[in-house]
Amino acid sequence: MNTRIFLPILFLATVLFNACKSPQKLTESGDYDSAIDVCVRKLRGKGNKKPEYVQGLEMAFRKAQTRDVAIADQLAAADRPENWERINSIHRNIRDRQNQVIPLLPLTAKNGYRAKIELLDIASLERNSREKAADYLYAKAEELIERGERGDKLAARQAYQTLNDLESRYFRDYKDKTAIKNKARDLGTSYVLFTVKNQSAQILPRAFQDRLLNMSKQDLDSEWKAFYFEEQPGAQYDYKVTFRVTRIDAAPERVQERIYTDEKEIQDGWDYVLDRRGNVRKDSLGNDMKTPKYVRLRADIVEVHQNKAVRLAGFVEIRDAANNHLLDSRDLSTEVLFENYASTFRGDERALSDDSRCRIGNHPQPFPPTEEMLVQAAERLKPNLKAELRRNRAIL
Repeated sequence: MNTRIFLPILFLATVLFNACKSPQKLTESGDYDSAIDVCVRKLRGKGNKKPEYVQGLEMAFRKAQTRDVAIADQLAAADRPENWERINSIHRNIRDRQNQVIPLLPLTAKNGYRAKIELLDIASLERNSREKAADYLYAKAEELIERGERGDKLAARQAYQTLNDLESRYFRDYKDKTAIKNKARDLGTSYVLFTVKNQSAQILPRAFQDRLLNMSKQDLDSEWKAFYFEEQPGAQYDYKVTFRVTRIDAAPERVQERIYTDEKEIQDGWDYVLDRRGNVRKDSLGNDMKTPKYVRLRADIVEVHQNKAVRLAGFVEIRDAANNHLLDSRDLSTEVLFENYASTFRGDERALSDDSRCRIGNHPQPFPPTEEMLVQAAERLKPNLKAELRRNRAIL
């Protein structure tokens, strides 16, 4: 079933199910907040409020508050800093529950029964638990950053997320959160230097390296990875990635030529029929007598196939910049082909077959220089190289 259709149906079914169950049964099953929801819907805007819903709300509210306060007190008594997130969540639930009921107070049924709804000073409780939860997350982030300073990038990234949680759930501005969040970002980021080395014993054109290094940082950078293509004095890198060119093969320029001939006999005018005296003979109507004249035509078709190939092979090497330890190595290669077909003819065009006419066209082209084809090879390598750098798990 389509999710867009299924979710509303599920929600409606849940609402109808809870509506069909009485507040008393919901309360007896421990589903106090659902019981409160049912009662509030039944009481909201009603002048004559039914006693069953007034008493149902009173009971479910009292039990929900008692349960939540007991759990919060128990968690606080355990004296564990990590409990304050849970305690604050409970306090927020209490606050939301009280805000749901407050508009109905004072609550009196049509038979005169007045519900006893006791409200907590939840604002001060929630503020206290929020401050302590923020203190816990801040201390946790500081501890993770200390691990990040010792080289644990994943801990630094966790510190960054922890401070994001503090900001989104508790306080937008808190102590020097912004400063240490920036520090966590820096410690958690992997700085990668990419270079190209030619080890093929052949000269590579300067444009080859320029083209290969002309990669957009936006295509490679991610949340926790930053790539650089030129080493900066004094800069520290976490990884050094090198594409080492190990082999360049330039196949010789090849020209294959084929010549074939098309012949065709066509009518080319007329020959008059002569009598013995050399005069043009006449038919019975007095017209000149003549016969078709045929000529044989020919055309020589010249086909030229040109091809040249340049193959380039190497490997991507990833090393830990701190100790030069080899982390991963992957082969990469590509091939650039130049192919050209040309077909021309010499002779009478009328002799050409339909097939030959389709082939005629183009002219032999000058072969591209090997240097130019190597630059094309660099352009072809870039997508594969980008994909390798993005997905390689050796770079954390």
